[in-house]
Amino acid sequence: MPILKTWFFDHGIAVLVILVLAFIVDRLTHMFIGKFITKAVSTGRFVSKEAEEKRANTLISIIRRLIHVVIIIVTLMMVLSELGIDTGPLVAAAAIAGLAFGFGGQYLIKDLISGLFIIMENQYRVNDVACFDGTCGLVEDISLRMTTLRDLDGTVHHVPHGSITRVSNLSKYIARVNLNVGVAYDSDLEKVIRVVNEVGNELAQDPEWRDMITKPPQFLRVDDFADSAIIIKILGETKPIKQWDVTGELRKRLKIAFDKNGIEIPFPQRVIHQK
Repeated sequence: MPILKTWFFDHGIAVLVILVLAFIVDRLTHMFIGKFITKAVSTGRFVSKEAEEKRANTLISIIRRLIHVVIIIVTLMMVLSELGIDTGPLVAAAAIAGLAFGFGGQYLIKDLISGLFIIMENQYRVNDVACFDGTCGLVEDISLRMTTLRDLDGTVHHVPHGSITRVSNLSKYIARVNLNVGVAYDSDLEKVIRVVNEVGNELAQDPEWRDMITKPPQFLRVDDFADSAIIIKILGETKPIKQWDVTGELRKRLKIAFDKNGIEIPFPQRVIHQK
């Protein structure tokens, strides 16, 4: 007991102080990093407040993790030093192990470097909808090594940054309603255009939908003469990630309006000429 008591007063108190200080520093950096990043990002360079928040949340998450790891490593070294363990050989061994790991972990290094550029270039953020070489979903998490996506079926995809060759962000700043609708060849096109524009304007003015729509869906052009229908293109703009909800509601309202105005959405037809 006297030996334990002596050790506690000689080293134990110092170890306890190191651990408490490390915890306090970790909490303080956790708090102040959020405020600092939020203030730094809010420079007016982004189109909307939501875009600023996405960018800030992504950076805060990554930087907090990095600082947390650094604090753990420094605290561990200080505790070992206080316990009388020479940390010099440990540092040298860690350097050698890191060098060997670097040669053997080229793919990991590629993932880290690619992740660094993805974050710096703001290619996508947490809560964006993105596609990586055909794998699409909501970005749930971003680390330096990989991005976690969740698709519409609920499946989670972990995509290493080094394997990404092309990124398609479906929700950066704005989104669009891009809808093709077929009408019968005997339809009055002027009437069709008028009905489409009325439906788009009514949808944009609806209290339930107007906050999602930045530009009402409107007739753009006759897009094609198909086998059984004239294809018209309807275009509008929405807030990010709201394009699918707005497009679905627009389809429903167009079908109801076309039925009321006698505008036919044709099914495939074939004309047979008999001699």
